[in-house]
Amino acid sequence: MNKLIAATLCLISFNVLPQEYPTRPVRMLVGYAPGGGMDTISRVLAPKLSEALGQQFVVENRPGASGGVAAEALANSQPDGYVLMVGESGTLALPAVNPKVSFDPLKQFAPVGGIAMLPMAFVVNPAFPAKNTRELIAVLKASPGKYAYASPGVGTLQHLAFELFKRSAGVNALHVPYKGASAMLPDIMSGQVPIGVISSLAAMGPTKAGRIRTLAVTSPQRLPSAPEWPTMAETLPGFSAAPNVFLVAPAGTPASVVQKLSNATRSAVRSRDVEENFARQGATPTPSSPSELGAQIAEEVKRWAAVVKDAGIKLE
Repeated sequence: MNKLIAATLCLISFNVLPQEYPTRPVRMLVGYAPGGGMDTISRVLAPKLSEALGQQFVVENRPGASGGVAAEALANSQPDGYVLMVGESGTLALPAVNPKVSFDPLKQFAPVGGIAMLPMAFVVNPAFPAKNTRELIAVLKASPGKYAYASPGVGTLQHLAFELFKRSAGVNALHVPYKGASAMLPDIMSGQVPIGVISSLAAMGPTKAGRIRTLAVTSPQRLPSAPEWPTMAETLPGFSAAPNVFLVAPAGTPASVVQKLSNATRSAVRSRDVEENFARQGATPTPSSPSELGAQIAEEVKRWAAVVKDAGIKLE
């Protein structure tokens, strides 16, 4: 009888313990300062996860190194599901860009699920002699090296997106790195640097005001919020450089915990209020399974490493 009771208790414990997660607050690392797009998306998602899983999900900003500070903190965390990271495509490119980066996304991240896509926009000063991607290519081919383009910094996804465009279109332009997106936009408006890559959300107001011209977006599909803007892929088939936002845990996190988080994330991202909130941020929901996200991360690491190598990009 005692053996039967013991066996029953073991079976109950086995079935119950995995369901207990989470039993305390969960930290969600974000590699950027409060108030930006990544922070906003994280703070939309966190309450939904709290509601679904019965514990508080706390957004913890760890800005620095284009998400590298947060990524290294995640890689060094216990794989128990209590430290997660809201990452994005730029972070996946960091190991190729910066030799000082020590984390490996393929070996040290456990994919949980996709959250959103944040398209970028190729923009120009209104006086620039190109009104679409085809004309931009023609102008740059006619005057190799004459024109400059702005990005928020060396190795940022905006920088890599333009380098991918250069490779895809067979054109050349001088890179002018800035310290953040807010610093470069006034110079694009004034024409000091006539071309730039910025977030689609940041492009909307100045485009409507006639202070910049948006040529195209980097997502595979047109934006519901700006359907008049074509995609780069309409001129350069297959072109895609839209940052993806996703949730990851440290490698080695139990599969049951990852699956529980993934189910909650997908439900949250598919909810109407989250979709509406994302739309206001210029983001498109991208729910996915851990395996789907894993394949996406592997593809992006490979793609951006190739761009970095071909362009000879290095952080000193």
